[in-house]
Amino acid sequence: MHAVELTRIHAGTATINFRVVDESGRRWFAKIYRGELDRERVAIELTAYAGLGKVPVPAVRRTLAGDLIDERMPMSLWEFVDGETAEGGLTGRRWAAVGTVLGRLHKRLSEHPAATPTLRPARDVRDVERSARNFDQLIASFRSRASLSPFEEWACEAAQERRALLDRAGAILTDLPELTVQVIHGDLASPNLMLRGDTVAAVIDFQPPIPGFLAWEIARIGCDPRTVVLGDQWIDGLAVLIDAYRNEYPEVRPDDLLSAVAVGCAHTLGSTFPLAEPAPVPPSLELYARARHKAAIIMLERLTDVREFLRRSTR
Repeated sequence: MHAVELTRIHAGTATINFRVVDESGRRWFAKIYRGELDRERVAIELTAYAGLGKVPVPAVRRTLAGDLIDERMPMSLWEFVDGETAEGGLTGRRWAAVGTVLGRLHKRLSEHPAATPTLRPARDVRDVERSARNFDQLIASFRSRASLSPFEEWACEAAQERRALLDRAGAILTDLPELTVQVIHGDLASPNLMLRGDTVAAVIDFQPPIPGFLAWEIARIGCDPRTVVLGDQWIDGLAVLIDAYRNEYPEVRPDDLLSAVAVGCAHTLGSTFPLAEPAPVPPSLELYARARHKAAIIMLERLTDVREFLRRSTR
């Protein structure tokens, strides 16, 4: 392939990304790696594995030697996917479309040879004691500084509020049944879900095949902060997502679906990201920090009602 045009894409943190146009006018997506290549290679292999299960994923173009990554760069080259990320939030028909793809993805990954689905206590979702230490260190760091930026002042207040709620987060997880752990995408946040209209164009940026809680990954996209802060429509939408998910993955345990909001709430309450990010925090990340904090509080306040609603409305 001969590139005639290169355009830097300012998105993502682990790679340097470019849009490439070849001599025929076809577009490609190039990823320049800065991390461990063995880890990146197995993540690409997981992407291909999901694609064989009819999950929409971009195709990777191998080198002339047949490799997934050209280690001289190091770089991988992908089919370019037209569309937009789900960072604007899920609305309307997108709920069912995302639920269908997510169910298909998890069903396919449940068969991955790296791990057999198993049950684990929900308290393993988040180490609440470690979270308490992390928040204590973060709050102490803020208080030790001679001055704080407006964002840092807010982040310190948010950290104190979340620190005070950690006991409730721990109680939420303790009250849940054992939940399914299996191979998952690993980073299924809204920036890694490409949409085209009301359809899912592609699932991108897989992580290596490491087992994780199904309920957490469902919450990661179904209770994405940018969706939750749009208003109560996320509650009805989540029920639609769950029904579509179960149509694709009928073997899923109901506990994993009905526990998703509780898991998402507890996990987010116990996370210091991105409150602990070093200054200067980009405006987009600051907006996400505020949305994530607000969404965690909303989920906590509505948790009982939402779980009961899902129990009644999902079949």
